Amino acid sequence: MANFSKSNVPQFSVDVYQNEYLPEGGREVNAIVTVTATGGGTIGSAVTAPHLYPPGHGPSAAVAIMVDCSGSMDYPPTKMRNARDATAAAIDTLRDGVHFAVIGGTHVAKEVYPGGGRLAVADATTREQAKQALRKLSAGGGTAIGTWLRLADRLLSAADVAIRHGILLTDGRNEHESPEDLKAALESCAGRFTCDARGVGTDWEVKEVTGIASALLGSADIVADPAGLAADFTRMMETAMGKEVADVALRLWTPVGTTIKFVKQVAPTVEDLTGRRTEAGPRAGDYPTGSWGDESRDYHVCVEVPAANIGQEMLAARVSLVIPQSSDGTAQNLGAQGLVRAVWTDDMAASTSINPQVAHYTGQAELAQVIQEGLDLRKSGDIDGATAKLGRAVQLAGASGNADTAKLLAKVVDVVDAATGTVRLKAKVAEADEMTLETRSTKTVRVKK
Repeated sequence: MANFSKSNVPQFSVDVYQNEYLPEGGREVNAIVTVTATGGGTIGSAVTAPHLYPPGHGPSAAVAIMVDCSGSMDYPPTKMRNARDATAAAIDTLRDGVHFAVIGGTHVAKEVYPGGGRLAVADATTREQAKQALRKLSAGGGTAIGTWLRLADRLLSAADVAIRHGILLTDGRNEHESPEDLKAALESCAGRFTCDARGVGTDWEVKEVTGIASALLGSADIVADPAGLAADFTRMMETAMGKEVADVALRLWTPVGTTIKFVKQVAPTVEDLTGRRTEAGPRAGDYPTGSWGDESRDYHVCVEVPAANIGQEMLAARVSLVIPQSSDGTAQNLGAQGLVRAVWTDDMAASTSINPQVAHYTGQAELAQVIQEGLDLRKSGDIDGATAKLGRAVQLAGASGNADTAKLLAKVVDVVDAATGTVRLKAKVAEADEMTLETRSTKTVRVKK
């Protein structure tokens, strides 16, 4: 294991967990790659104090807060007030020296503060000015989220900073632009800034909000009760202020004849990165992971190797961490590296053993998938199909110790026997409960190492 150390940048380390033994003719190699970033410029832990730096210190950052101001934000009237209060709380959490802007989103995007195509620099004065400007926010108009994202991108890209981050709040469906327009906006913003997305109330589309967060490598969640927005926005901004290095990529090098079947983030959430590969030289590819503070994440790498004879062994993949485009235009290697190996054996016990980490996260990925499929089947009226999928989800959640997901499932199904996955669909389910399960279905629990 190697570490990379630089002032105000975390030290990265890589650990690989796998069963490297294959039977004769075996070709599929699975490994869990744990990436950990520690140190950095934070004082205290990332959990308790991610935003505490000495005055004027910490990585340079820019944040754009996008607030839904469409007509539906007036129903009930407290929703708009809660959104204003939440944005004010987020502004109060900004570190001194961070560049920021507030965007009001309807069927068009409007600069609320500071205006003029600029970003403000956070200090006591600009925070107060921004909060004054928030008081003028009112609800009216439609929803075209792609325009909000494009304006955020223009503003954030004007700042010469290390970290660019967006926070997006919506309460409705993206009805005033086509799905193609939103997709094009996400494609143009991907890799340029990360974005956390929140749906408030129950009139928004889960797949839209989670799709935004997924494309921009941020988090997604539901705030069913608008009264919870301020606390949620504060936590989001604290996490954003704890990020210390942006645009980190997982670089995989594989030898001739080897192919990568998939690369997935599996903790803290499931995110398939396979289709996001960019080529990085001969037999190497980069998979984006976004911004990092003091934290640890797990990735499932599946590699197909050429068949070999008993006793042979090979390097199946080399995993490293890079910043693909550093300031001098070349890739910056962060020093941490891990090796995925393949060894062919006639020892049946060795070759048929499944690594506990691989088994755990294979189950967690299936859990996320069957919840989505079960809820989709429920919406389409396929009761038997939905019952089977959600029953399997209850079984997986129980077996893996994912208590949070088990609790959410219990609000949608009556659990007869968790161990066998025997359930009955509830006749009546609160919309907020169903949406919470769908939004949080990709959250995983880490394997006990």
